[in-house]
Amino acid sequence: MRLRITPLNIVGAIALGLVVVNLFAEKVSAPRQIDMSGFYLMILGCLILVTFITDLIFRFTLKDLKRIWMIESIFIVLTAILMVIIQKLA
Repeated sequence: MRLRITPLNIVGAIALGLVVVNLFAEKVSAPRQIDMSGFYLMILGCLILVTFITDLIFRFTLKDLKRIWMIESIFIVLTAILMVIIQKLA
């Protein structure tokens, strides 16, 4: 099986890296440091799981790597736009 890197793999890797850094980082209150509580780390962990499952669904339904990149990129952009809209409404 060939290793195919997709946009959802990249998003999942960045989120996993953020979780690991925040789990092992010292708890110091610096002016520009992002403070992530356990709840936010759990939500980020769920995001990693959802991106993994969604990536598998896209891989099984689409076989062309170029089409996977296009569809997953659109999916990420639409998800980000919906998150911003929901934050503005709440």
